[in-house]
Amino acid sequence: MTTFRALVATQEERKFAASLRQLEREALPAGEVLIRVAYSSLNYKDGLAVTGRPGVIRKYPMVPGVDLAGGVEESSSPQFRPGDQVVVTGCGTSETLWGGYAQLARLDAQYLVPLPQGMTLMQAMGVGTAGFTAMQSVMALEEHGLRPGGRDVLVTGAAGGLGSVAVAILAKLGYRVAASTGRGAELGEYLRGLGAGEIVDRTALAAPSKRPLDPERWAGAIDSVGGATLAGLLRGLVSGGSAASCGLAGGAELSTTVFPFILRGVNLLGIDSVRVPNARRREIWQRVARDLPLRQLDAMIRVEPLGKVVELGEQILAGKIRGRTVIDVNAG
Repeated sequence: MTTFRALVATQEERKFAASLRQLEREALPAGEVLIRVAYSSLNYKDGLAVTGRPGVIRKYPMVPGVDLAGGVEESSSPQFRPGDQVVVTGCGTSETLWGGYAQLARLDAQYLVPLPQGMTLMQAMGVGTAGFTAMQSVMALEEHGLRPGGRDVLVTGAAGGLGSVAVAILAKLGYRVAASTGRGAELGEYLRGLGAGEIVDRTALAAPSKRPLDPERWAGAIDSVGGATLAGLLRGLVSGGSAASCGLAGGAELSTTVFPFILRGVNLLGIDSVRVPNARRREIWQRVARDLPLRQLDAMIRVEPLGKVVELGEQILAGKIRGRTVIDVNAG
């Protein structure tokens, strides 16, 4: 393949544009491993990138797409050989490194993880950074004492990609799960099918309160919303409980008091899926392959062509997409 198709984002004189282009292979940045990409995925961060919102892309031109999965074409690294199937998630792609919305990618070996045994490339992108972060969050909660058998574990933004995977993983591991969404009437059946036992209205959870603490309700929480939603759930964590915070869809501001931390000893765990050492990254992927029910994952996935990415980006920012969207970079 001497030329390849890619979605290229540019910004000239503060004017953003993203369009499909045919590029020469020599346009790829330097790297140890050349990958023929099969699939990428669509995350909230991708939506920001392909629609020109600030805060994601740090240099132009850029090929967006924070995730990619495909086969190794060429490699100067002893860790990977041609024909190996690999996965890349959330390691700076679409920010400073060219990402997955292209038929070819070139990256250093430190960013690659072998495709876990038993998973397909499409399933790996059904997981993507969202599912990787969900498992990373579950592992962080367990490392801070969370065990099945107690009160419900709350998952906010539960209808989204990260939340859907988190609900499915927790339920598979034997936890009682409460799923928070603003579309409970519409998506309650979907979330119960993933394993949620209770549907929590997001508006009520994020409602302002004069009380510094609510009755103890949640054994732990995975929050992909932030803002008032995170402040609300902190008030209801049990003593010694932890909340894994991994998203800012509801804003970066956090208006709360110190009472949950002082009087109940709760923990706020920041989850960063980018600065993860490769050994830990592989460990997380192995847990995903072991603990995520793949049949349920398949039910979450919708596959769309590369040509629809910008349109889909607007939809995910508007909260109109549920589950996981996989991008077939060789279609459309």
